[in-house]
Amino acid sequence: MQRDAFLAFLSSEGFNEVVTVTRDPNGSLDVHTHPFEAKALIVQGDLTIRCGDDSRHYGVGDIFHLAKNVEHDEQYGPNGVSYLVERK
Repeated sequence: MQRDAFLAFLSSEGFNEVVTVTRDPNGSLDVHTHPFEAKALIVQGDLTIRCGDDSRHYGVGDIFHLAKNVEHDEQYGPNGVSYLVERK
């Protein structure tokens, strides 16, 4: 999905806080939660998100969705990752 289409889609769903997140190559975040729902569009690089036993890989153009307070960990690819994320 392209940036403008992603932002229009999320605006229609009530998301209104756009943040760009950039993470270092081969980095990671241990298990954590967020006090908000998030939908994000990968704009550069890639990452893998694991929720319990479910692990999913996301690359450029992919969208991921995390519900509020869901435990997950993150691992970033060899080129790191940048994504646009909307929170509510």
